[in-house]
Amino acid sequence: MKNSGLAGLPAILLLGSACAALSAVPAVAQPTADTPLDAAVPSELSRIARPTHYAITITPDAQKLTFAGTARIELELFKASDTLTLNAVNLTISSARLVPLAGGKPISLVTKMDPDHQTATFVAGMQMAPGRYRLETSYNGIINTQANGLFALDYPDKRDGKDVRALFTQFEAADARRFAPMFDEPSYKATFDLTAIVPQDEMAVSNMPVAKATNLKNGLKQVSFATTPKMSSYLLFFGLGYFERMAKPAMPGVEAGIIAPSGSGEQSRYALDSLAPLIPYYSDYFGQKFPLPKIDNIAGPGQSQFFGAMENWGAIFTFERILLNDPAITSPRARQRIFGVQAHETAHQWFGDLVTMQWWDDIWLNEGFASWMATKATDHFHPEWDALLDRVGGREAAMGLDSYVTTHPIVQHIRTVEETNQAFDSITYSKGEAVISMLEAYAGEDVWRNGLRTYMAARKFGNAKTADLWAAVEAAGATNLTGIAKDFTNKPGIPLVLVKSADCSNGKTTVVLEQSQFSLDQKDAVAKSPQGWRIPVLVSLAGGKPVRSLMSGDTATVALDGCGTVLVNAGQLGYYRTLYTPSMAADLNKAMATLAPIDQLGLIADQFGLAAGDYEPISVPMNLLTAIPSDANATVAEAAVGRWNRIYETLDDAPDPQAAIGRIAMATWAPRLEALGFQPKLDESVNDANLRSSLISALGNMGDPAVMAEASRLFVNLSTDPHALDGPLKTTWLGIIARNATPADWETLLGLAKSSTSAVERSSYYGLLGAAKDAGLARRALDLALSGDVGATDSAAMISAVAGDHGDMAVNFVLDHLDPVLNLVDSSARGRYLPRLGTGIKDDTTIDRLKKYREGLPADQQNLFKRTFAVLAERAAAKPRMIAGVQQWLASR
Repeated sequence: MKNSGLAGLPAILLLGSACAALSAVPAVAQPTADTPLDAAVPSELSRIARPTHYAITITPDAQKLTFAGTARIELELFKASDTLTLNAVNLTISSARLVPLAGGKPISLVTKMDPDHQTATFVAGMQMAPGRYRLETSYNGIINTQANGLFALDYPDKRDGKDVRALFTQFEAADARRFAPMFDEPSYKATFDLTAIVPQDEMAVSNMPVAKATNLKNGLKQVSFATTPKMSSYLLFFGLGYFERMAKPAMPGVEAGIIAPSGSGEQSRYALDSLAPLIPYYSDYFGQKFPLPKIDNIAGPGQSQFFGAMENWGAIFTFERILLNDPAITSPRARQRIFGVQAHETAHQWFGDLVTMQWWDDIWLNEGFASWMATKATDHFHPEWDALLDRVGGREAAMGLDSYVTTHPIVQHIRTVEETNQAFDSITYSKGEAVISMLEAYAGEDVWRNGLRTYMAARKFGNAKTADLWAAVEAAGATNLTGIAKDFTNKPGIPLVLVKSADCSNGKTTVVLEQSQFSLDQKDAVAKSPQGWRIPVLVSLAGGKPVRSLMSGDTATVALDGCGTVLVNAGQLGYYRTLYTPSMAADLNKAMATLAPIDQLGLIADQFGLAAGDYEPISVPMNLLTAIPSDANATVAEAAVGRWNRIYETLDDAPDPQAAIGRIAMATWAPRLEALGFQPKLDESVNDANLRSSLISALGNMGDPAVMAEASRLFVNLSTDPHALDGPLKTTWLGIIARNATPADWETLLGLAKSSTSAVERSSYYGLLGAAKDAGLARRALDLALSGDVGATDSAAMISAVAGDHGDMAVNFVLDHLDPVLNLVDSSARGRYLPRLGTGIKDDTTIDRLKKYREGLPADQQNLFKRTFAVLAERAAAKPRMIAGVQQWLASR
């Protein structure tokens, strides 16, 4: 699953990096007929049985938001019992019986629902002997309006603008139980037959191709899909609506398709042309041919506060805004995201679907690997995008969470639905990817891939744990990898490598390193008693070949040929921070323009992170930032101007230094924008196009006169022609306009939102209405979000947009309207919604109110609030220090 981008909490300001139970313990190995699960292991499910096959038939009523279903579940019972427990929630089960497959009289069952534990217990009133059975149930369920279980999305038909409704499913992590009674845990793999009775003029979609379709009376048809491979319940998918499908061969025996709302036409082409080649690429890399006959990616309107796309096997679901290429609004960066999200979800077809983590403790095996593989695939197919440079941003996003005492290890202890939902964060995705990248570099690309192939072959159609992967890679030749991997996946936090000295003698440089631990809010505590890691380090002289060393103790010595400026973590593949002596930092400042782009990016991010934690003065990274040449690599330049913008925003309480920072940034980067021009060029690189957009946004935020004048000119045109801004920079310019909107401007944007016939464009307009700096307009946006006019999936995003500049206002509004707001958030994201909004709070009164609200929550829902309060406390302590440091730096210039 690709998260929504909202899962992690931001690190501090300018300087940081950018209760139902499941089962009580991880499921043990998938049983065979003669190897039952250990009944002594606590669980909400009956560890005395497992499913082998599901046959599910549903009849949805989209208008009434209900559905009827039957489920016939073939299972093996390992131990005599008078009850059988499955997962089920929001289902009304009207009948149930158990049919012995070896013959015999069916057993009538009484159903006892337990909503708190999300289970259905079937009571036989007699002992059921071990053997093979078929559990037959009839039931009714609810179609939700948020992305949980079977859900509905309303949107304007692209053909005539009238509102229509489509149905989709979202089952990860624990929502397949909303669709049918199931053994809804990842280790209970089975095959699935799905049948749906639906309107004849709508397209039904599932994991497998349609096996048979038969027209019925009353304009209905019965659609049966081919049997799936053995898979976990959360990967099942069903979709229904007015769709069209664009398809092409991906490889022999496999067809790729994009399923989109009718009228999408060529908007699907880019995604299809990106999807098809990924199938043979991954098949070759993993050494396993894609086992399904088709791979579809289904576009849905709207959005979620929990996820952006989902890797259902053979039937990926992706929100339209990150799948379809609409020339009226899609930017080059958005097209990169279309590719990247598809690469992530397609990688899941192997890492996650073919081989599935045994329990949610190891969810990173799905998400970290899919993130890492998506970057690798993007670099393979589009080397001109410099995708490997983006790993620095991913590393910093992870460190933004990992630097607080509230962090958690990559492999974590998960016991409830809420804990599972919280696990989809930057530690799982981005730290997972960063650690994998480091381990691949340690093992070597060939050894690493050979280990993955062995792992995949041994575990396909089954389940695995993290230790299984390390064993396979080490057996392939990566000596001592398991110890390193365990350190970085089982221990929370960030190593700190201190460069104590670098002495050159007789043409050789001896570098002495010391290990400690980095923290933003526990600096003194971790310095006294740091954790220890086995750290692979790459050390070089600036511009030279790196030397590899394994730092397995408190100190390490690395010998380099030659003399010069020392660079630790060359290539930026290590997951640790590096603290240099002042003289070494000064040498790096002089060498900055000559460093590789990846090291320029990594060094800037790393040193700002260290300054945020008060490990060094802010002047160190500020000097490095000013040493980035204005003609730097476009990705480096984009990161640099973004950093200037974050510094500018951090100084919102200090107008004089803020204005000074704005002048420096504009003097440095406005000429680069002038050279690029305001208008896109046909032959320019994607990276230059992205840089233009970032320059316009950042300089516009700082009040650059040329940018503001152009925004005003364009908005005048938009007032008379709603298509005047159509093109790749539409949302960029609208962002500046919305942020600085007057009441009249805001009304214009509202009119454009109401009149738009594009679901993506309409969603964008409503989000922009929440971005106004004006407090009065922000309050109007909050009221609008609950008016019923915005749309079921866009309202929560609109409130989040308000929180960007008005955190206290947004949080108090949500607390004042708690039930109506949370009903607009998918249940998977409700536990993180308020904590995320809370990171924008500035007023102690609001903090106290949020703390009081937290106290009334179950324990597993309090974790993210603790993280939010840690961020707020550290920010309050650090911000004055940072402002003073920037003022001193300005005075020294």
